[in-house]
Amino acid sequence: MFKIYDMIVGKRVFLRAFEPEDYILINKWRNDPDINHYLGGNVFLVSSEREKKSVENKIFDDSKNIYFAICDIQSNKLIGFSSINDIDLRNLKAQWGGSLIGDKEYKGKGYGKESAALMLNFLFNQYPINKCYAYCLEDHPTTIKLFLSLGFTQDGILRQDVFKHGEFKNILLYSILRNEINGQF
Repeated sequence: MFKIYDMIVGKRVFLRAFEPEDYILINKWRNDPDINHYLGGNVFLVSSEREKKSVENKIFDDSKNIYFAICDIQSNKLIGFSSINDIDLRNLKAQWGGSLIGDKEYKGKGYGKESAALMLNFLFNQYPINKCYAYCLEDHPTTIKLFLSLGFTQDGILRQDVFKHGEFKNILLYSILRNEINGQF
């Protein structure tokens, strides 16, 4: 059981650190073609042993990256994950690695937005970060809508940046600055 000080709590979800057994669900989600379709990176299958090692590495090395398990408050069930990557304290910026709701029962119901707002709140309140930036596929309207609803601004397009599904895809670059959050998180 998790204690309140072990997590970041919202209305319906809480964020917590990864636990070793989280690799089982994360591996299932990463190998799901429906989930992989809209991820910005290339698709490749991940063995359970590789995922287990990856989760262990994320647990023990938080020097530049922080990973959160997204859990339902009512059941404590792991429903997804989110990350902050490339924390750059020299230039006061960090990349939002994204939020993924892997449990299909929770998709499309605002859990991703709530967990993203909690993650941004954590980032801007715990670090002297001035800018959070993020990437998404140009043909992923759900993520674009999420970014805009959180106050992100589109900064540019990385043309034909990823080869996915047999063709080159554009990647959109978004960012939000500390002075743009206006206490919304």
